[in-house]
Amino acid sequence: MKTIIRLLMAVLFIIAALSLYSFGNQTGSFIFMILGFLFEMAFWLNLFPIKKKKKGCQCDQSCN
Repeated sequence: MKTIIRLLMAVLFIIAALSLYSFGNQTGSFIFMILGFLFEMAFWLNLFPIKKKKKGCQCDQSCN
């Protein structure tokens, strides 16, 4: 269930980003371009979440 919600959020983020880019391009408003960039960053961060390392872990792989 968590994966489905994460993927739905990613789809919504990319649709919002593309819509804001398009609207900013048509109107020439730079604020919409910035908002589009922020939604695009939210898309990529949601698609590939940053995994935190456990304390004391010296390896690059996840420790169990």
